[in-house]
Amino acid sequence: MANIKKGDLVQVISGRSQARGGDRGKQGKVIEVLVDQNRVIVEGINYVTKHVRVGQSDRGTKTGGIETVESPIHVSNVAIVDPTTKKPTRVGFRTEQVTKNGVTKTTRVRYAKKSGKDL
Repeated sequence: MANIKKGDLVQVISGRSQARGGDRGKQGKVIEVLVDQNRVIVEGINYVTKHVRVGQSDRGTKTGGIETVESPIHVSNVAIVDPTTKKPTRVGFRTEQVTKNGVTKTTRVRYAKKSGKDL
């Protein structure tokens, strides 16, 4: 099981600070997980300008120009946000017994670990 999944709320924990034009400390939702590259694309984080060649669509409208899109960021530079405290936290797994229609099944469940300051 992966620690970070699509739809998770994450916070950038490394890089340039916001005062210097970076994204450290910002939170956003994961749009896509690139497993083979160990990277994630986070909504509103790591914007880059992309130059798109001018072309025409089927209806004859012009496409292209300069666009701003989210760029991938390495998994080690983000941390999942705990839903209760809204602070970055580590994620663990535990097994739980789930009974459904009289059948007991063991499944792994993600949970947010307590950080050192919360103890």
